[in-house]
Amino acid sequence: MGFPFFSMFQTSPFDGLQKHAETVKECAWAFQQAIECYTSDKCNTIEEYRKEVNKLESEADTIKRRIRNKMPRGARIPMSRFQLFMYLKEQDNVLDSVEEALDWLSCRTEPGIPIELKKDFLLLVDAVVDPIEDLSRMVGEAKKYFDNYSDKQREIVKEIINNLRQREHEADRMEDKMKQKIFSIGADPVTIFHVVKLIEIIGSIADHAENAGDMMRAMIAKKRGFWGDKR
Repeated sequence: MGFPFFSMFQTSPFDGLQKHAETVKECAWAFQQAIECYTSDKCNTIEEYRKEVNKLESEADTIKRRIRNKMPRGARIPMSRFQLFMYLKEQDNVLDSVEEALDWLSCRTEPGIPIELKKDFLLLVDAVVDPIEDLSRMVGEAKKYFDNYSDKQREIVKEIINNLRQREHEADRMEDKMKQKIFSIGADPVTIFHVVKLIEIIGSIADHAENAGDMMRAMIAKKRGFWGDKR
């Protein structure tokens, strides 16, 4: 029977990952509200949402540094330090993409999103926010797995990872559809450039969520026991 991973730490690294994931989730809510505001044509609070995301991003950076600094270099953990930190990096990249999308959005307030794309645009945002909400749950379920190495618990984590992958594919399809549509509605070149880049940035949110899932899959793929990172 494997020895519970988290008994080695007064504070589990996954506690920090969970807190970081919750902060990313808060950013996703603010992001969704900002986009709905932006597409309403009656928006006067988008800058407040952008500032809120920037504030949360700063808080997430503090959590990220704390996780890295509190991980003893010689600690024996059931995954490599590289895997753990790469997971953290991808989860953090989700937040960075949210922040980048709002920053890019603020560069051009007029004419905004063409009316022909508004419905698709909101659907795309919903499609990338859903995976963000799964990240926190995935971290929590993974922590349970490393506490008891239950095959049932491992399957729960894998199911969340598979859902992340499926949702990323759905977001990709929506992204491609919107890019084709923007060129067919006769928008001016500046609007096309602004919207296409915005679509790509928003799509990258789901990409990073899927990448985080892939890193989590790599971590739980290890068989029971300890693996020290000697680097």
